[in-house]
Amino acid sequence: MTPIEKRASTALSGIMALRMLGLFMILPVFSLYAQQLPDVTPTLIGLAIGIYGLTQGLLQIPFGLLSDRIGRKPVIIGGLLIFALGSVVAAQAQDIWMIIVGRGLQGAGAIAAALMALTADLTREEHRMKAMATIGMSIGMAFLLAMIAGPIINQWIGVPGIFWLIAAGAIGGIGIVIWVVPTPLHTRVHRDAETVPAQLGQVLKDAQLLRLDVGILTLHAQLTALFVVFPLALHNNVGLAVAEHWKVYLPVMLLSIISLIPLVIYAEKYRHIKLVFSAMIALLTVTSLAFSGFHNDLWVMGLLLWLFFTAFNVLESILPSLVSKIAPPDNKGTAMGMYSTSQFLGAFIGGLCGGWLYHHSGFAAVFWFCAGINLIWLLLAVTMRQPTYFTSYLLKIAPMNTQEATVLHQQLIAIEGVAQAVVICEDEVAYLKIDSKKLNFSALDAYSV
Repeated sequence: MTPIEKRASTALSGIMALRMLGLFMILPVFSLYAQQLPDVTPTLIGLAIGIYGLTQGLLQIPFGLLSDRIGRKPVIIGGLLIFALGSVVAAQAQDIWMIIVGRGLQGAGAIAAALMALTADLTREEHRMKAMATIGMSIGMAFLLAMIAGPIINQWIGVPGIFWLIAAGAIGGIGIVIWVVPTPLHTRVHRDAETVPAQLGQVLKDAQLLRLDVGILTLHAQLTALFVVFPLALHNNVGLAVAEHWKVYLPVMLLSIISLIPLVIYAEKYRHIKLVFSAMIALLTVTSLAFSGFHNDLWVMGLLLWLFFTAFNVLESILPSLVSKIAPPDNKGTAMGMYSTSQFLGAFIGGLCGGWLYHHSGFAAVFWFCAGINLIWLLLAVTMRQPTYFTSYLLKIAPMNTQEATVLHQQLIAIEGVAQAVVICEDEVAYLKIDSKKLNFSALDAYSV
């Protein structure tokens, strides 16, 4: 990667991490804080936790398309301003309804699609996957840090202080966009990184991709539902002070990362991805059932939380890999757009359902809900087709007409290790699916410019 590509990917990863850190940091502490607000109910607590997912899910694709028309940076800066405004509203809120408004505004600053498009603008095709992977890792690290830092920071400045801190981070992100992130010379649609409206129908008709959309919706629904009730169980059932909750989350998160590595290697390197995928969904189901009966013992809850986050983190790693493997090479951006939308809508559904179920039926009902949706997901997973182990690959090509593109397509699929090829003349890119273990890279590079 060139210095400009490295600077762009690092800066954009930092912006995404700041934003996700802000969204996640209140998860481990908000349920307990909200109990002191006037007229609060568990349903409203769940709505406040999950409402960002509704606005984010509805707006991220439109904001991405808007960035194609008016530019990436104006959309990202506008989104960060909305996010900061939502944080300020929540920080000054005196009741649960204003916090719901603030959290909704936080989600409305939906910059993910525009940020991915800017990343694609600033990186060459052969390095784009590295940049996207860097952003993905930053999101994962932001989540892990938020789970640990939330309870610690809460004891110093409280939940309103966390919201003020989040607002400051968003303003800092604007500074990074203006002064650190390079401005691209050209902006265009990248089929590997953006949603293309004309492809939505094709993606929504793909039963295999829809299974994965349902999967990520289910995964994040139960994550949000869990954090509606788990902090309450630690405090009310076990008697653990809020300031001590990080002592549960820290070892759980570290152990889950250690557990994640061999499972993902076994799934990807040894090509047992469907087996590991199904096993982790089954583990989530068993963990949810166990939580329903054992939410009064600290050590058991810690053990179950470790198992939950081990399965969660493995699935969070495998799911986007499966989308990349299954989606047609030129539809990957659209497939990932629908996948991300499903993820955020899942957070909204989980928060609302978790709060409502806890309000009307108690702790156990929330975990029974998680177990039920996991069983549906498990059925979808075990009946899906065995995925191929092809990966996406972009090849920059010279300008050409349709006839030349047809010839190039035939030449590309004749190369050993190239499974699919789609040549798009106007993009000057060939979108490929390759078997990296078999591909003759030298033969492929001969067609690159």
